[in-house]
Amino acid sequence: MSQHKMLAWLQENTGKTHGNFINGEWKASVSGKTFPLYHVARKDQLLGHFPDSTEADVNEAVEAAHTAFQTWSKMPAPERSEILLKFAGLLERDIEELAYMLSAEQGKTLGESRGEVGRAVKETRFAAGDALRIDGETLPGERGNVWNSTVHNPIGVIAAIAPWNFPIVTPVRKIAPALAYGCTVVFKPASVTPWATVKLMELYAEAGVPKGVVNLVVGSGSRVGDPLVKHPLVKGISFTGSTKQGLAINEIAARRLARTQLELGGKNPAVVLDHQDLEYVAKQIVNAAFACSGQRCTAISRVIVLQDRAQALTDALLKEMKQIKVGPAWEQGANMGPLVGKSHLDTVLSYVQAGKDEGARLLTGGEPLTGEEFSNGFYMTPALFDQVTPDMRIAKEEIFGPVLSVIAVENEQEALQTANAVEYGLAAAVFTENLSSAYRFADGIESGMVHVNHGTASAAHMPFGGVKQSGFGAYSIGSTNKHFFTEIKVVYFQY
Repeated sequence: MSQHKMLAWLQENTGKTHGNFINGEWKASVSGKTFPLYHVARKDQLLGHFPDSTEADVNEAVEAAHTAFQTWSKMPAPERSEILLKFAGLLERDIEELAYMLSAEQGKTLGESRGEVGRAVKETRFAAGDALRIDGETLPGERGNVWNSTVHNPIGVIAAIAPWNFPIVTPVRKIAPALAYGCTVVFKPASVTPWATVKLMELYAEAGVPKGVVNLVVGSGSRVGDPLVKHPLVKGISFTGSTKQGLAINEIAARRLARTQLELGGKNPAVVLDHQDLEYVAKQIVNAAFACSGQRCTAISRVIVLQDRAQALTDALLKEMKQIKVGPAWEQGANMGPLVGKSHLDTVLSYVQAGKDEGARLLTGGEPLTGEEFSNGFYMTPALFDQVTPDMRIAKEEIFGPVLSVIAVENEQEALQTANAVEYGLAAAVFTENLSSAYRFADGIESGMVHVNHGTASAAHMPFGGVKQSGFGAYSIGSTNKHFFTEIKVVYFQY
């Protein structure tokens, strides 16, 4: 994709003032205020103005969703499924436009953006199938002439709150299953990436989603997120973001027994034991570590390797990292874009400095990129440390950027202990050709998702979530969504 084509499209479609999407209509915020959003790789290009919403906007959206729930929840499941399938087709139809919007506001390369939209298509189609799989049980009665059964009913209005790193697939991951199971939604995007969500709302409406079933309210966490979580008509909160914010949401929700589905932070290890093809291992790790500029909750950030293989693996990682080309989304061959903003870049660079201060050795990268095209965004070179110990901050804390640490250990047991020695437990990978080692790792790792001999890529039909400080409540995607979006009812029928 040429720079000219993408930038020409942006020139024609930017600078508009957008509203909230409430009860099927675009509305300005009650506050009358807006905030500007700029291209993350072209700081002088205005993408648009977005509402700086208030609690009054939240209340209107929740009430619209509550009213719509009365009819949407009664719509036959096959009809809900058909609407979702149509939405998936519209995502596929407009994949280029969505990719342009996503890359402009978030920064990832066009290839990554197209991949994200494609993943949203797959997850929507799976959710459409879930609408037809809302199964219960029929059980024997303990008395004569009694029919016992269980059914699953939608819980009501869902507050869906998404982060900035995946502005399309994360909203879809929350909204599509909610609709499949008969719930309605009020969605709050991250304030730094609200643009593509506007397009999603248009596509939901085009697919035939009735008024009030999906609503969008844009604004800050304090003025929109907090009242949304506290609203008495909101029955479930699906949140993806930091562990700190997730804990705060869970505390508020617990006071009124609202259900939560929390996808939180990660400090994901790749444990390398006896795998012979270190070039393959390095390729898997580098891709998992630096995709989306490392701004992924499932990014690998720790490489735990046996001491006698540490140097060979480090050499392979350095060789593979040379294939990374940093640049704006449209640049030919670019496979790592800018970070989302200056404050985030500053935070990541502060971790690089902390690693050096604590005695880790910086082998490559970790520097901001400036001048020419780089002056228009917030770029850095991907960093690799070795001589890292498990007690260092770069080995324990979530950096959420392109920083990878190599930790050498003596044996398999120490590798597992080191992998578990963090507060997070989202995803983990092990590279081994020993079947017993693979099973021991899968059994012993404190992680919601385990990957054997590949990076931390997940599937569009498999449950997604973490343990410890990485998640709470039912996993998203897959069959586990039923446990969040529905509640069980037990029916005794005597005849």
